[in-house]
Amino acid sequence: MAKRFGLAALMAFLALNIWTGSPLLALWIGSRVQGEESQASMGAFAAVIGCLALFSILLYQALKYVLHAYQETTGTLPTVRAHAPWLRSMRGERPEYGEGARITGGERIVVVTVILAAVAFEMWFFFFSGSPIGGDSGR
Repeated sequence: MAKRFGLAALMAFLALNIWTGSPLLALWIGSRVQGEESQASMGAFAAVIGCLALFSILLYQALKYVLHAYQETTGTLPTVRAHAPWLRSMRGERPEYGEGARITGGERIVVVTVILAAVAFEMWFFFFSGSPIGGDSGR
């Protein structure tokens, strides 16, 4: 039970950091590359984009690994290879395997963290950021 909880918490941490930690770390590295110059440089942009891609891919791979470990621990490893919806026949010739599609615990954790991250970002942007959209930009 403790292993299941630990893996679920780790999945939530990784999923949340794909959306928040990875971009923030990439921006921080870009600011270090930029230095004290006031004009943005292409090197800083390249550093942000490269770091964001690298960190997001690494976090995604770690999330896949932890999800597999979670599925092994809970005994929910898929037994039938899932067909992607866009690869299924539109004629309905393929027989149904068991029940309809079900969301696993790991998928539920990822979906909830993405929704929470999006809601938190929107609340910050619209209510707390002091955005200059439609207002005085301090000039």
